[in-house]
Amino acid sequence: LQSFSLAAAELNVTHGAVSHQIRSLENHLGIALFLRVGRGVKLSAEGAAFAEAVRPALQKIADAAAQLSPQERERKLRISVVPSFAGRWLMSRLGRFLEDNPQYEIAVDANHVPSNFTTDNIDVAVRFGIGPWAGVHSELLANDTYMLVCSPRLNRGKLPIKPAQLSRFTLLLQERDLWERWFALAGVNISPPSTGIDYNDSTIFVQQAINGEGIGLLRRSLVRDAIASGSLVQLFDIEFKSTRSYHLVCLPQSVKSPKIRAFRDWLIKEIDWSQE
Repeated sequence: LQSFSLAAAELNVTHGAVSHQIRSLENHLGIALFLRVGRGVKLSAEGAAFAEAVRPALQKIADAAAQLSPQERERKLRISVVPSFAGRWLMSRLGRFLEDNPQYEIAVDANHVPSNFTTDNIDVAVRFGIGPWAGVHSELLANDTYMLVCSPRLNRGKLPIKPAQLSRFTLLLQERDLWERWFALAGVNISPPSTGIDYNDSTIFVQQAINGEGIGLLRRSLVRDAIASGSLVQLFDIEFKSTRSYHLVCLPQSVKSPKIRAFRDWLIKEIDWSQE
């Protein structure tokens, strides 16, 4: 503000209190933080550098204090979710949640590591796994299935018409047992892919399939939008249920929180692939 008087008014203290604190700080540091210019002040070079360095820490303190406000805590919804689900399903739909619930502000933490609700400042999580989990409330949202997909442009559009022809195509490297299960259902004797690049995020496999780099065995939840847009097509009418499911997870004492109930009800309405 370049004025002790304006700073005092903003802080709701006296001009003398601000001036005293500045003098104490300058004496402690042994440098002049402000240059007195006429009836005003301006930051010295050292003062400007010091302000730049401490501003992020002061902002963190202010943010932490704001989070203690009951109104702020109830307004902000912090969601933990696996990256593949966030990127391929959730993020394109969250706008609809905010349209129906404009009183909330959302923060999304996309992470493979299950959140610790006590230490990670997370309100609710969508986990893909085999529940339930100890110490938390978990609710089944939807099951998922695996299906074979590829770009319609793969091999210049000449796609396999029989499962046995898959041996001529590049199959994206994923869990071997998933491919073995699909091949068994299709009644073909083909070895699962053993070479390629293995990723810890299924989103990359989806993008590889869209790019025409091969055929992927992927979850319906992650490819349904790409199929709807024409970026991917399903090969053969053979699917099998995943052993893992999507669950809504939160602390037991948070189950009745209005924001978590609103998010839970919206998710159940939006998640419909298990009915397809």
